[in-house]
Amino acid sequence: MTSSPHSLARQPINIAIIGVGNCASSLVQGLSHYRAESNDHLGLMHWDLGGYRPCDIQVVAAWDIDRRKVGQDVAQAIFAKPNCTQTFCREVPEQGVKVEMGHILDGYAEHMADHPDDRTFLLAEEEAQPSRSDIVRRLREAKVDVLLNYLPVGSQEATEFYAQCALDAGVAFVNNIPVFIASDPKWAARFESAGVPIIGDDIKAQLGATIVHRVLTDLFAKRGVKLDRTYQLNTGGNTDFLNMSNRTRLKSKKISKTEAVQSVAETRLEDENIHIGPSDYVAWQNDNKVCFLRMEGQLFGGVPMNLELRLSVEDSPNSAGVAIDMIRCAKVALDRGIGGPVHPAAAYFCKHPPDQMTDDRAYEALEAFINGEGAVALAAE
Repeated sequence: MTSSPHSLARQPINIAIIGVGNCASSLVQGLSHYRAESNDHLGLMHWDLGGYRPCDIQVVAAWDIDRRKVGQDVAQAIFAKPNCTQTFCREVPEQGVKVEMGHILDGYAEHMADHPDDRTFLLAEEEAQPSRSDIVRRLREAKVDVLLNYLPVGSQEATEFYAQCALDAGVAFVNNIPVFIASDPKWAARFESAGVPIIGDDIKAQLGATIVHRVLTDLFAKRGVKLDRTYQLNTGGNTDFLNMSNRTRLKSKKISKTEAVQSVAETRLEDENIHIGPSDYVAWQNDNKVCFLRMEGQLFGGVPMNLELRLSVEDSPNSAGVAIDMIRCAKVALDRGIGGPVHPAAAYFCKHPPDQMTDDRAYEALEAFINGEGAVALAAE
């Protein structure tokens, strides 16, 4: 863990959440769990980051489209169906923040209606959808610092809608999903011009399939092993996997995960020799994600080798600690007047950042950014 020299800040970080699903549930549970400083710091990459601790983060606004969540306090909504992630902090106090109806656009896929209620989204059709000006007004009234995007994969139009809301309100944007905003030069330029920080795209889990695949691919390169072909197949039973069972919503997801691995390979693999992406929806797995990874290559003298790995993790808690760091990096960027993509944070925490770095280099850049060592230069690198 790295402590920051800027440890006197400690003002609250006000966050707003788009999509009160499993990932939001783990995040809010985690904020309650770590609020007592006597609690173990287990599972956090940084306890103090830029003068901010997890206990400094508070939810002040939230949006969803499910009728079991809209109108509920965030503390109740995070445990409502179809959420199915583990409950590791049962005592989440009332947040004093009710979940509001969101703007749907392409945030809901039609095939979700073909599944049991406990497994899918139930649209709050009786609720009026907010306009962009409604969202911007709410962000300003709540004095939001950072807006987090937890929409379903494939929500291109909805993500762009909320990204524009963040720009209009002058609120930092953390894009946790594989819709390309921070890594789109036009969107990145708009955030930079507005002086608004953005971190994205597509959050890496703390120890998930992509980061493990990247580390092993980098290891092959560093140890002189030629990587010939590889696959990564993932199964799970949460709404994320159910949503992605519609393959038309997977284009950006596959690009994001594949480029995360290709970017650290010594030699870029031909498309037919690399396959990375969700494999299937298995309802009984709930929020448990299982990754099957295979890598084939050549050692000294061209002698063949292969590696197979099975990784099983609870998907949503696996990203929550990373989100806590992304939130704090976004607030540090706000404090320092940095607009546009925060490159060190994006490179270390995201699968599809504007500029890919090796994880070693991204870690060094991130620590330098946190400690204020050439922060502005690093942000523009």
